[in-house]
Amino acid sequence: MTETARQRDDRPVLTNRQGHPIHDNQNQRTVGARGPATLENYHFLEKISHFDRERIPERVVHARGVTAFGYFEAYGSWGDEPIAQYTRAKLFQERGKRTDVAVRFSTVIGGRDSAETARDPRGFAVKFYTDEGNWDLVGNNLGVFFIRDAIKFPDVIHALKPDPVTFEQRPERIFDFMSQTPESMHMLVNLFSPRGIPADYRHMQGFGVNTYKWENSDGRTMLVKYHWMPKQGVRSMTEEDAANVQADSLGHATKDLYEAVERGEYPEWELLVQMMEDHEHPELDFDPLDDTKTWPEQEFPPKPVGRMVLNRMPDDFFTQNEQIAFGTGVLVDGLDFSDDKMLVGRTFSYSDTQRYRVGPNYLQLPVNRAKAPVHTNQNGGPMAYEVDPRGENRHVNYEPSTLGGLQEAEGPGYGEQGPELSGRLTRSRIPRTNDYLQAGQRYLLMEDWERDDLVANFTDQFRQCPRHIQERMVWHLLLAENDLGLRVGEGLGISPQDVANLEPLPDQQLTDEDRERLANLGKNPPRDVEGLTMTHCVPDERHVVTR
Repeated sequence: MTETARQRDDRPVLTNRQGHPIHDNQNQRTVGARGPATLENYHFLEKISHFDRERIPERVVHARGVTAFGYFEAYGSWGDEPIAQYTRAKLFQERGKRTDVAVRFSTVIGGRDSAETARDPRGFAVKFYTDEGNWDLVGNNLGVFFIRDAIKFPDVIHALKPDPVTFEQRPERIFDFMSQTPESMHMLVNLFSPRGIPADYRHMQGFGVNTYKWENSDGRTMLVKYHWMPKQGVRSMTEEDAANVQADSLGHATKDLYEAVERGEYPEWELLVQMMEDHEHPELDFDPLDDTKTWPEQEFPPKPVGRMVLNRMPDDFFTQNEQIAFGTGVLVDGLDFSDDKMLVGRTFSYSDTQRYRVGPNYLQLPVNRAKAPVHTNQNGGPMAYEVDPRGENRHVNYEPSTLGGLQEAEGPGYGEQGPELSGRLTRSRIPRTNDYLQAGQRYLLMEDWERDDLVANFTDQFRQCPRHIQERMVWHLLLAENDLGLRVGEGLGISPQDVANLEPLPDQQLTDEDRERLANLGKNPPRDVEGLTMTHCVPDERHVVTR
C-alpha cells in the first residue's frame, strides 16, 4: 500500500519482534511485481515461520479446557476450630485473607477441539499464587479415580482414547480394560451416571481425589482430602440432554463461563477439607490412601476452610490457557504429600509433561510464575527469556557460597515429621481393596433419574462389546449392587445364572462379604445406606435440553 493511500491515525505502528517498523505488510519482496520472491524476505520469513510454530503439542490428557482467574478467601478456621491446630500454611490462617488464583476446567480424553458435552472425568485444577509461592491443587469433578497405582495410568488412558488403528473411541476397548480392573467400578458408576456430563463448568464439583497431608507448627501431620462445592448448585445432563446441546455447540461450557463472568455472575465454590490421623487406620474397611475410595462423612466430616470466586477471563487464550501448567508436586509450607501411589506418580508425570510440552522454562511464563519472590540458580535452556534473580553477587550461581550467593531458608526448627515407616521393597497391591462396597453404596444414594440414566448408559455401552466382556461387567455390577446388575443384565439378556460360573479374576482380592454375595449372586438384598452420606452425593439437578 502506498503512503498516499494509507489513512493515518493514532494507532500504534506495526513492528516485527526486533522492533522494526513494518512499512508494507501486504507484499513480499519480489523481482518485479510477478516474482519470483527473494530469499532475504526477513519480515515474511519471520512472520510465516512463527505462524508455522504457533501451536505447541496439545496435552495428552486435559487438552480441551478453559482458564478463569479470581481469588480464594480464607475463613481462618477448619469448621469452628482454629486452622493453625492442623496446618501452618499461611494462606489459610487469617480470616478474610485473599489469594489470587487461576483455575483451569477441562475434559480429559478428547482433543483440543473435542466436544465439551463428552462423558468424561473433567479436570478441576487450581493454582494459588500465595505469598510463599505457588500451590497447585489438581483434581477432577468426580471424587474417585479408575485406578489406585500410577503404573496403570498409561493403560487406562489408552483404553479410553481412540483406537490407535481406526482412531475410533470404542466401548469394546474401554470395558475390556475395565472388566479386568475391578477397582474401576466405583469410578464407572459415577462416570456413566449424569455426573459424568456436568451441565457446565460452573455447576460441577471439584475433588483433589488424592490424599494429602497437613502439617502444623509442632510438626504434627494429618491426612486430608479436598472438595470444592459450587455455591451455584450441581447440575448434570443425561446422554439425551448432552446430544441436544452438542447439536448446536462443541464448546458450550467455555461459552457459558465467559458469558457468566461478563454478566457479573461470578461463580463461587467453597473448599471443604476432610481430615484423619496420619496412620494406616486398620479399623477401616478401605485404605485411606486409595483414590478409588471416598472417606465416610459420618466419621470424617468435611469442614469449610474458605471460598473461591472467579471474576476474570483470559486476555489471551493461548498464553493463559494453553500454556498454563499445573503439577501435584507444587505445595507450600504446611502442606505435604501422602504415600498415595497415584499421587507419587502424578507428581513426576505432571511436571515432566510441562517441560516437554511448553519447555524447560515454562515457570518463567507470567501465568505460571509465582507472585512471591523468586531467586534460583537455574539458568539456560530453550526459551529462557530472563535470568532468575540470584544473590548479591550475580557471578555466583551455586550454593553454598561465601561470596554473596543465595542461602537456604530458615527451617521450622525440627526435622522432617510424620510416621515411622518400615517394610520390604515389593510390587504389591494394597491389602484392603474392597472394590465393590462403595460402588454399590453410590448407586443406592443416587436419585432415581440418575440411576435410570446410569442403567441405560451401561446397557448401551455394553451392547457394543463382545459377550464375554458383557458377562464380566454384569458379574462385577451384581457384586456391587444387586439391583444395578439385574437391571443392566436384563437389558443385555444376561441373567445371574449366566455369569454365576465365572471365577474371580486372577489375583483378585475378594472380601468375606464379596464371597457371600458371590455365593448368592442375583439374590442379595440392597446394601444398608441408612444415614450414609458421601461428598459426591449432594443433590443433582437435571439440566433438561430439548430440540
